[in-house]
Amino acid sequence: MENVLDLNHENFEKEVASGVTLVDFWAEWCGPCRMMLPNLAQFALESAGKVKVAKVNVDQNMDLAQRFRIMGIPALIVFKDGQIVKQVAGVHDVDQLTELTSQFL
Repeated sequence: MENVLDLNHENFEKEVASGVTLVDFWAEWCGPCRMMLPNLAQFALESAGKVKVAKVNVDQNMDLAQRFRIMGIPALIVFKDGQIVKQVAGVHDVDQLTELTSQFL
């Protein structure tokens, strides 16, 4: 998933600071999260240059999961210029991801 950034507490702020960024909060043990990964990778390819796509492993970055009050995963947050503009949970296909982010471009 070369077009999907791995975020952590060190690079999170810098990566979501400008433009539209879709962040997937996930964990390796989570079945629905694993189902979401190919959709995320495909969306990253299709939206390259328009939407930055990233993921946060909640087990490795509990501070970020707590900060954004992630109660269930997969959780998707859309940031525009560093601000949360949309938040949803569950598995979404590529068309749903496009719809989720397109209104903020």
